[in-house]
Amino acid sequence: MKFIVTGSTGFVGQNLKTFLEDKGEEVCNLSLRNSNWHENIPESGTAIIHLAGKAHDTSNSSNLDEYYKINRDLTIRLFQKFLLTEIRDFFYFSSVKAVADTVSGELIEDVIGEPFTPYGKSKIEAEQFLLTQSLPEGKRLFIIRPCMIHGPGNKGNLNLLYKVVEKGIPWPLASFHNQRSFLSVDNLCYLIYQIVINKNISSGVYNFADDEYLSTNELVKEIAKILGKKEKLWSISSLLIKSMVKIGDVLPLPLNSERLKKLTESYVVSNHKIKTALGIEKLPLTAKEGLQKTILSFKKF
Repeated sequence: MKFIVTGSTGFVGQNLKTFLEDKGEEVCNLSLRNSNWHENIPESGTAIIHLAGKAHDTSNSSNLDEYYKINRDLTIRLFQKFLLTEIRDFFYFSSVKAVADTVSGELIEDVIGEPFTPYGKSKIEAEQFLLTQSLPEGKRLFIIRPCMIHGPGNKGNLNLLYKVVEKGIPWPLASFHNQRSFLSVDNLCYLIYQIVINKNISSGVYNFADDEYLSTNELVKEIAKILGKKEKLWSISSLLIKSMVKIGDVLPLPLNSERLKKLTESYVVSNHKIKTALGIEKLPLTAKEGLQKTILSFKKF
């Protein structure tokens, strides 16, 4: 099979490329940074996996127009080109944040999208365009909404949390009680491959998440366990913390309101739909196994 991957130099792209090549599949890198990218798309292939995009900037310093130019307009142009080829499948990597900045209960696919950030709005507008298009016979469209993706080589909030525990700094946000879904990059790659090889899977929107969810406090304990340290959890008033981080909204401090939200909010995502479509009960890695693999990788740096 032949896979055309955009964003192949990013964290997910590199992992997916390795995963597919280990399966003996052909992977073609498609850079959308080149003005003539449309001339480099193969006329035939198994799937375009569109990973390239502008990520959410928690420092809120990005040009807002860039979100729409990259996440929406570029996706539309790529999809229109896809329709003119003999490539069978088109995967658009959106985000759970395209439909909900906050979640009450468990997030499912048919929720009405109400994003508040330019990132979320640009993603949902791309989704809305794709879902209104007619697909020629034999072609499939998959809109993938992953939750927080992690794995070896990832430098996100998990790495920040790791450094806090590694340095013996007490975790000051223990008063925030939450439940969060995560997505191991290994489980992500597995799901993509299973969709491609299963020709009976219907086009549609699918959430990607690990089977279980954990709290941030549980994560701190898990990191401490792997490091052979005793966890230090401080339960400082959540109201006081929320007031203090507002300073970071103005000054370039490590913690601002947006980062606090990412670290402490509850955000549970259902993966029931994709598992039902594939006829599987469990993903290869549990949430804890995936997180342990990621955390252990931080020790090498």
